[in-house]
Amino acid sequence: MVHFLHFGQSPRNLVPPDAQSDALGRAVVQEEASPYSLVNICMNVLIANLEKFCSERPDGTLCLPMHWTFPQEVADRFLGMMVCQGKLTDRTAGIFQGNQMNLKVVTIQKAQISAAAFIKAFCHHKLIEVDATAVHSVLSTADIIRGLCSSSWIQQNLRCLLLDSTTHIIQGSKLLFFGQLTGLRILSVFNVCFNNEDLASVSQLPNLEHLDISSTQVTDISALLICKDRLKSLTMHYLKCLTMTKTQILTVIRELRCLLHLDISHHRELKSDLAFHLLQQKDILPNVVSLDISGGNYVTDAAVALFIQQRPSMQFVGLLATDAGYSDFFTTKQGLRVAGGANMGQISEALRRYRNRSCFMKEVLYKLFTKTFSMHVAMPAILKLVAMGMRNHPLDLPVQFTASACALNLTRQGLARRMPVRLLSEVTCLLFKALKNFPHYQQLQKNCLLSLTNSRILVDVPFDRFDAAKFVMRWLCRRDNPKMQTMAVSITSILALQLSPEQIVQLQGELLTSVKELLAIVKQKTTENLDDVTLVFTLKALWNLTDECPAACKHFVENEGLAIFTRVLETFSESSVQCKVLGLLNNVAEVRELSSKLVTEDVMKHISRLLHSKEIEVSYFAAGIIAHLTSDERPWLLCGLQRRALLQDMHEVMRNWPSSSCKMSALVTYRSFKAFFFLLGNFSQPEAQLWALWAMYHVCSKNPSKYCKMLVEEEGLQLLCDIQKHSQATPQAQQIATSILEDFRMHFMNFRRLPLCGIPFLN
Repeated sequence: MVHFLHFGQSPRNLVPPDAQSDALGRAVVQEEASPYSLVNICMNVLIANLEKFCSERPDGTLCLPMHWTFPQEVADRFLGMMVCQGKLTDRTAGIFQGNQMNLKVVTIQKAQISAAAFIKAFCHHKLIEVDATAVHSVLSTADIIRGLCSSSWIQQNLRCLLLDSTTHIIQGSKLLFFGQLTGLRILSVFNVCFNNEDLASVSQLPNLEHLDISSTQVTDISALLICKDRLKSLTMHYLKCLTMTKTQILTVIRELRCLLHLDISHHRELKSDLAFHLLQQKDILPNVVSLDISGGNYVTDAAVALFIQQRPSMQFVGLLATDAGYSDFFTTKQGLRVAGGANMGQISEALRRYRNRSCFMKEVLYKLFTKTFSMHVAMPAILKLVAMGMRNHPLDLPVQFTASACALNLTRQGLARRMPVRLLSEVTCLLFKALKNFPHYQQLQKNCLLSLTNSRILVDVPFDRFDAAKFVMRWLCRRDNPKMQTMAVSITSILALQLSPEQIVQLQGELLTSVKELLAIVKQKTTENLDDVTLVFTLKALWNLTDECPAACKHFVENEGLAIFTRVLETFSESSVQCKVLGLLNNVAEVRELSSKLVTEDVMKHISRLLHSKEIEVSYFAAGIIAHLTSDERPWLLCGLQRRALLQDMHEVMRNWPSSSCKMSALVTYRSFKAFFFLLGNFSQPEAQLWALWAMYHVCSKNPSKYCKMLVEEEGLQLLCDIQKHSQATPQAQQIATSILEDFRMHFMNFRRLPLCGIPFLN
């Protein structure tokens, strides 16, 4: 199940939540917290492994195994999930050829497939709904209609066709194509090359009830009179080419007496006053229940209230980007929903209604931003609506920037802890997509960086930490904004622990510049004798970046890191600083080709002194450095330092340490035990062996579920068993090895999580 909680999964539900009726978002929390359905899990696996399961036709398209068949509902959902994940191509569309899939609803929003693939894959099915909004230009409107009309069954039974932003219909053939789709009840040609002749053809469709001609080239809507007795819904948002007078338009609308929904919303900047004139009419739209006049000029509370009072069955009015919606009438009117900007209820309704309209998303997100400065209540439903707006308009900078600011307001430290992890994961992934689409927009980058300072997101939420690390490390080198640089340092200190050593190495250029910049910060703070939060985060970031990463350790040494850190130890006496410095030097000491760089009088003077620190964590790290450095005799032969005396001193100090299960204030974690294995097997150096055993027992007793598993995976149990039996092992070493193995056995018996094979002491 963990696999399906990982970032990159499709959204759990594309249906927008109703934040107005569920202000606290309980439904969203419940939905996001519940596991994925078994059907969705299976389909995700199939989509991810489609190439493995399918065979290939001669033309390169994929073909399902012969014995596979999909029921209609499963087939419809499978197609939708493929499109949502960007996996529908000419090649993969081949699985919908033939009769193994039984499609009724085809949703190919934003898909990139050719006309030939569309016709072969979908036009032989008995389709009743087709959503082809925002498909890539390689599939034109003409191709879609021609393909659908190639089936007589589809001509008579297709009920819903949604087109948007597709290419032009071929001149001379469009009337024939639209006229053949006689079963249509719902048609949207938003932003399609659709003009007066097309409208005249469409108006003659015998079953048409819902029509959207928004943002088309229609100049005259008089043809709508043909279907005045059956048209129930008319949407003509931003009908930019109308040449009719206001009186002529209203005359046509007055005749559409069956209309239940009318949308004449407009861009605020274009200053349309059609809504103002409509509101003055008393004998118009007697049965209307939904009126959208968002963006209209000269719209007032009084005029809207009077219009609604004359039509008591009204259930919705759109007033975003107008001067209306602010009177008490709109909050006290029972059963009336308002999309506007006056309060959170109106804003949530606007987010839900206008999620596909970028012009209104910009407006409502700005309203939301101003309302969420002092937010104290978690609102998951609102955050999910913001995520939908971001997902629907990935290339609209104002939408992405304002949405990122809203997301910050909605997920501040305390609020994020009451948000579902999956929802936070989706929002974080959308923020990083925005960064890739707008790599040079600094304010958007700042918002993303600020979001990562949230401990809930940074620690608990799945997202691509490798990409995040690359982004944050670039901010490390920006000195024009010290506050943002400090944030980048603190984030790096945590992200570095969440990356594998292999991933850190893959950062290459970012790693080198980051180590150099972090060392520069440490040098500056040391010169200023300033022990502040930036120094602490910087030391922690360097410590974590060099953990099991020889490349980072090499960059550290080559950029005068040893001299800088020696100066730190001379300047600051706080144990928290000393622990981080010694922790990093431990990482360098583990790298055989670099360890000799530490065997200098200057460095060893401080290590020997800190070995006797009263703070056990400081003494522990100092002993670790000595254990690793003394395991190789060669560097000591070239200098006057006494290796044997140092080991004896370390042994005396360790004898005074408390039990290995004691608490240490410094957080000690290890990615692996492999660095200890050489010390464990070196019986000629019992002091170093004893330190390694003490360290392993310490972490195993603190976090047995992690480190007992690590012992098995890295085959460390056998080394411990060897120490138990080896004649040269000291009694103290044998005692600690036995304690580790006993604790391991107790953990295994309690949880039954680890395999039995290869564990000698359990036989």
